[in-house]
Formats: sequence, structure tokens, C-alpha cells
Amino acid sequence: MKVDLHFNLRACRKRTNFQHRTMSPAVVLLCLALLGKTYSVETNIARGGKVTQSSLFGPGVPERAIDGNRANTWEKKSCTHTEKEQNPWWRLDLQKMYKVNTVTITNRKDCCHERLNGAEIHIGNSLNDDGNSNPRCAVISSIPAGTSKTFECNGMEGRYVNIVIPGRQEYLTLCEVEVTGQLSETNIARGGKVTQSSLFGPGVPERAIDGNRASTWEEKSCTHTEKEQDPWWRLDLQKTYKVNTVTITNRKDCCHERLNGAEIHIGKSLNDNGNSNPRCAVISSIPAGTSKTFECNGMEGRYVNIVIPGRQEYLTLCEVEVTGTESDDSSEFEPCG
Repeated sequence: MKVDLHFNLRACRKRTNFQHRTMSPAVVLLCLALLGKTYSVETNIARGGKVTQSSLFGPGVPERAIDGNRANTWEKKSCTHTEKEQNPWWRLDLQKMYKVNTVTITNRKDCCHERLNGAEIHIGNSLNDDGNSNPRCAVISSIPAGTSKTFECNGMEGRYVNIVIPGRQEYLTLCEVEVTGQLSETNIARGGKVTQSSLFGPGVPERAIDGNRASTWEEKSCTHTEKEQDPWWRLDLQKTYKVNTVTITNRKDCCHERLNGAEIHIGKSLNDNGNSNPRCAVISSIPAGTSKTFECNGMEGRYVNIVIPGRQEYLTLCEVEVTGTESDDSSEFEPCG
């Protein structure tokens, strides 16, 4: 069979754009093979999420932005709408943590497209300020009426995608929001059991593995011990894992320095409540309201302890996330303590 070596990627693009109605099946297959990634379609992970927004104007519910429909006029019933208010926002909960590649926004066509000018896209895991204080992916300078624009977020990690218009009174309308990305490593802490050395108020140890990085006390997502000597918190992963990372979120509204000098220990023993297991890291400091990841490089263990050694202190953790892989010699049996 004679093959035309000049039938290359450029030819495919030209034929695909202008001659697709007359292309033979063989040419179609060849073009698809040559074009490869050019025509691959990433899954829109927004479709499986849950949404909310700062207020509601008429029937402009937040779900309209993830209905899979880029219809961009109000009469087509596919655009969201808030009241006119200070700093209006819309939030997508992806249900799990993703590395977000792109966010594509479709603007309204029949009215007021300029309202979206200056809006910001934020991505992260915190619900502080309703998620609007998470790291910023992009500023929307403008999106022409009735068009869609894609913003590159380059793998920013987060569960929440917020679109907010900061600094002014405005309506927020979105006719579609599409998000692409990949799941981050599984947080194996979520399936564990937790305990701690004591309890102050409602600051139960389970708050540190609730999947919520909210970092103020009033948001009811931070643990709290009494002030005591060597306070500790322990996660039982139920099986032995090779632990890659431990990520800790510190409190924002008070006393973030209390965590300075805390240690992360990982191992299989319950001697000294697990605090005598090998040490992964010393927490020199974690800035208020932020999260910091510590590399444990495959340390094996069933128990992850966080302890403040050598002084009287309160221990507060607003989230603890752990990544790793199940160990080959993982055991279901309780070790002797």
C-alpha cells in the first residue's frame, strides 16, 4: 500500500477543519491517530459536585452552572444569579481533593456581561470566608458576551472552586462552569479512628479527620486538648501503611504558635500511647490558618501521632491528612501495648 508521507498533522488539521464532510473513514481514523491529544476530551469534574452561592435572585440557582449546558441567555434557564451584594460568590464542592488543571466559564450573552469583569477564581481546601480565602488561580479581566473562556490552574490542589467578585457591590451570573483535573492522592486518614490525651470543650479528635480544613474555632472543625504536659493526638489507620506525607492545618483565629515544636511519629507500637514510635518530622512552625505537608518517605506504621513534647501546652489541630500505600505485611491484629 502506498502511503503519502506528506499527509501529516497539518494536513489533518486542515482537512478536519474544512473538509470533514467529504473525508473517507480511513482518513478520519488516520487523522484521529495523528491528532491524538489535540482531540482528547478531559472529563468535566464539576458535573459530579455540589454547589452553593452567596444569595439567590429569582430562579438563578447555583446548580445551573454545572448542568452541562452552555446556553447563555436568561430565558434559556441555564444561568445562575445572585442578588446585588458586596463580594458575591459561587462555590463548587468537588467532594474530593483534585489537582485542578483548568476552569472554563461561560458568560451571559443577552445582558450585562461586564459584571464578571474583575472576578476571581480560588481553589483550595478551606471553607474560611466561605472558601474565598483559598489560593487564587486567576483574575477574570473580561469574558466577551456569550463566550466561554478557559483559565489554566496548573494542578492547583483543592476540593473547593470559588468564583467571587471582590471589592464591590455586584450581581454574579454564571452560565456554565467546567473544571478539569485529576484526583489527588487518597487521604487515608479519613478511614481511621482517632483519640487524644484529653478534651477541652467540644474539640473532639474526630474533627481533625472530617475532611474540612476550616481553621477557626467557631467553624467547629478543630480539635482541642486541655493544657497539659506533652499533649498528644493519635490516628489509627486500622492497617499498616507506608506513609508518604502528613499534612497539618493550623488554627487561624488564635494561638497558632502553640503547635511550634510538635512532633509527628509513625509506627506500630502503642507504647507511651504511640509517642515513642519513630519520628517523621518536627513542626518548627505552621503559619496561622495554613496547611503544611511533611514528607515521611514511606515510613511504615499503623499509628500516626502528633505530640508536643517537653512542655505544658494545649494541642489543637484543624485537619490532619495522610497519604500512603498499604504495606505488604499489613496486619489486622492489635499490637501488644
